Amino acid sequence: MKSKTIALLVAGLMLSSARAEGADRTHQQIMADIRMLQEQQQQLQQMLGGLAETLKALSAKIDDQTGATRKGFADQKLLVDGIAEGVRILREKADDTNVRLSTMNQELEALRQTLTSMPAPAAPVQPSPTGGDPATTTPTPTGTVNLPPPTGVSPSKTFDSAWNDYTSGQYDLAIAGFEFYLKSFPTSPRAGEAQLNIGNSYYLQGNYKEAITAYQRVISDYPQSPAVPQAYFKLGQSYEATRQVELARRAYETVIKNHPASPDATLARQRLDSLNRKEN
Repeated sequence: MKSKTIALLVAGLMLSSARAEGADRTHQQIMADIRMLQEQQQQLQQMLGGLAETLKALSAKIDDQTGATRKGFADQKLLVDGIAEGVRILREKADDTNVRLSTMNQELEALRQTLTSMPAPAAPVQPSPTGGDPATTTPTPTGTVNLPPPTGVSPSKTFDSAWNDYTSGQYDLAIAGFEFYLKSFPTSPRAGEAQLNIGNSYYLQGNYKEAITAYQRVISDYPQSPAVPQAYFKLGQSYEATRQVELARRAYETVIKNHPASPDATLARQRLDSLNRKEN
């Protein structure tokens, strides 16, 4: 009986030991599974972090591309707006030019009508073959008849219109405008300046021979004009442009001699110094 009890106790102990060993293995397996799950969780977190960084970088790139696209659209809009503004300005200038041409045509027509309505100049009276009383003899007119300005034409507006063409680089229109001014108002105080601007227009076009003629007319036709010093200086520059160095030198020396206090005399001295350095 005792042997049987002892056997049962041993069997119970062995069963308890087996159960304990099984429970320990189960616990170890559970702990291993937990560690594996923790490792997987960490890997998932790392993957999620990487995906978040990738998504952030992708979002930033999309934002950059969107900003660049918007900037491109804005730049294109500015370009289109600039072109439209340039077209508008050109149209306004064209309209303004057409208005000026129409005004000049009207002024020319007024001048033509004025010339047509003027009486013809009297023919000179030939002396009588039998002699006559000098007191009753009509003198022969001499010199050029000064024509009255056309009706409705303003000297200042005519000059300003030509000046606007000159400053905007429309030199052909400026030349025509200043020539019209000189024909309409030959005795104007600004006639010398108008003739100078004709020369300057030719000079800026590169037509130096025409410029030389125009500057010489300032000096010969308007000797008292304030434009004379500049006409001498620009004449020298035109001679230089046509390789007539000695004539250029004379023009510079003349303005220095006759108008020593003028700004053009200072410029003429500089040009003479430059010519002297080239010769040396």
